[in-house]
Amino acid sequence: MMEKAFAASVYDLFAMRAKAAPEALAIVDGEVRLSYAEMRARVDAVAADFAARRLARGERIAILSENRLEYTAVQLACAKLGLIAACLNWRLSDPEMRHCIELVDPSLLVASPRHMERAAGAANGRPLSAIDGLGASGDSASVAQPEDGLLIIYTSGTTGLPKAAVISHRAEVARMCAMRLDMGVAMSDAYISWAPMFHMGGTEHLLATLMCGGTGVIIDGFDADALVDALEEFSVGWLMLVPATIEPLLERLDARQAKVRGVKAVGCMADLVPSATIAAVTQALKAPYLNSFGATETGMPPLSADLIPVGATPSAFPKRLSLLCELRLLGADGNDVPDSETGEACVRGPTLFSGYWNADATNAECFAGGWFHMGDLFRRSPQGYDFVGRSKYLIKSGGENIYPAEIERVLFADARVNDAIVVRKLDPQWGEIPVAVIARNDPSLDEDGVMRMCREALAGYKRPKAVRFIAMDAFPRSASGKIIREEVEAMIW
Repeated sequence: MMEKAFAASVYDLFAMRAKAAPEALAIVDGEVRLSYAEMRARVDAVAADFAARRLARGERIAILSENRLEYTAVQLACAKLGLIAACLNWRLSDPEMRHCIELVDPSLLVASPRHMERAAGAANGRPLSAIDGLGASGDSASVAQPEDGLLIIYTSGTTGLPKAAVISHRAEVARMCAMRLDMGVAMSDAYISWAPMFHMGGTEHLLATLMCGGTGVIIDGFDADALVDALEEFSVGWLMLVPATIEPLLERLDARQAKVRGVKAVGCMADLVPSATIAAVTQALKAPYLNSFGATETGMPPLSADLIPVGATPSAFPKRLSLLCELRLLGADGNDVPDSETGEACVRGPTLFSGYWNADATNAECFAGGWFHMGDLFRRSPQGYDFVGRSKYLIKSGGENIYPAEIERVLFADARVNDAIVVRKLDPQWGEIPVAVIARNDPSLDEDGVMRMCREALAGYKRPKAVRFIAMDAFPRSASGKIIREEVEAMIW
């Protein structure tokens, strides 16, 4: 009996907000505005529909949809019944999409009208339903437990195919708390969910807002004018912006002479944004810039507690430790490194995900020693934690994570490729972009041919933005014969 007293789920906390303030504004989606009581009624109707289908705790429901309130209703209905919402990335190629669906084996696939045809092609005989047609009368009890999975968010994989990160109710509640403690976000602050809901930026912070009683504003992708409308109407806690979105928003704020109600913090990924741009957006919004470092697997922690002051133009970006997590920097020998030496960031705490779905070997490696090994390298100094690099090379482009292996597996499938590697190049719009460096054995393989094969197999944001052909013996290699990626990057750029 005592365990039940510890078992509040994400749905339970949302439902308590609906009980405490039923008339408070929960969701804004275009012209639609729903109070907490109305949103709860929608969620309960979707949960009744799932219960009528005899979907049981632990089963997966895959969602293929653009941002819309029904997406959130499905997630909260899953939260009530202990189901897991697998959030499919509609940008993926057809082979990638099939992989993501087969990996988690959902009992039901729901899709919006915009993506219904694609969902039908990928369902492979599984039940399929329209996301805006879900709902039934009747009641269903809340049965989810804290360690039950709530979300599956797909992350880029070092093996070249997406992995399915499972995030529990416990992790979502802890992440909600950590963000508010680190940034001073208030319970009533609004959140603008414009980033795709298959990412944490579109989903996690919207659910956190609904657990607290704030207003969630849903926008179907980045729309600078829609963001300005929301900023003029609502006090916003964290305004998530990625590098490519800042300048367009600044232009619309200036053109409209917008009267922003208030923002607690703006932005993310400060390392990838010019200092002058950081100063400009903080001055325009009168809000500090979030110097963050987190991941799908960890939430905003471990290093997202630093706020760059309004108007500052920093030349370095040391990170500050987030609350609700422990952090160690480990060397190759598995021991803590001294201050000023480089080590891999390893995290422990309640915000952590529950592991990757159906990936026992990967989980055993990632959680070795009882800590989650992020694969990111830092050095601790008196100023904070300085990012050094990625032990598993990663390209961050416009808020998306791209592992070179995803592109390289496509390149190596062509017999005209002798060897190849993908490196990053700094880009003023996207932060970083992928570039393919190839040694070919047949001159018929040209840049157009490379782009064509990548277009057929990869999501648009993952495709290389440039191709460079070099001789086989021009690749710098280690003593074991492996191409040294960082040296290729330096050699090319």
